[in-house]
Amino acid sequence: MREGRFITFDGGVGVGKSTQIRLLAERLRKHTREVVTTREPGGTPLAEKLRHVVLSGQARNLGPLGEALLFSAARIDHLDRIIRPALARGAFVLCDRFSDSTRVYQGAKGGVEPALLTTLEKVTLAGCAPDLTLILDLPVEIGLARAGARRGEVAADRFEGEALTFHQGLREGFLAIAAKEPKRCTVIDAAQSLEEVAAAIWQAVEPQLAGAKKWP
Repeated sequence: MREGRFITFDGGVGVGKSTQIRLLAERLRKHTREVVTTREPGGTPLAEKLRHVVLSGQARNLGPLGEALLFSAARIDHLDRIIRPALARGAFVLCDRFSDSTRVYQGAKGGVEPALLTTLEKVTLAGCAPDLTLILDLPVEIGLARAGARRGEVAADRFEGEALTFHQGLREGFLAIAAKEPKRCTVIDAAQSLEEVAAAIWQAVEPQLAGAKKWP
């Protein structure tokens, strides 16, 4: 068993992933040697450039498969430069989105064949799968309203600007993954208060502390 732990956060738009990652990181740092927070697409200079290409809509003409390939390229760099080295050091890695987002955005909603995405994921991850995935679940109307309030006058990105039915499909896609992989995934009701969501996340994460590196 590796000493580090890899925990991913996923879900639709406006579910509060970034806030809850920050709160969990603060709490984990009281128990473990090192906590690394990162995001996808992104996390490295190259991956951040690819993030801009996709979220700005520049890659839209490539279609869902093209987007999936760009995300996979960014993920390979992210794993090699950030995630694997941190896990090798015994750190807890908290990642805002990971391969489940590709399954849902480009697969369930984009129409890329699941078998193709499974093969692509297997090659990309090369065995570095999350120990725990937290699916933050929220009615899409609430999530979109939160996202709109957060960005203010800034234009919606490539995915936030999609229709309500698209976002409802995303929610269903994430819940389907959680139902299929209950040992890895835990669904968190993100409609609760900030404190209640944080408490539910901690209840799911606390067992991961067993065997992890601690402060001397």
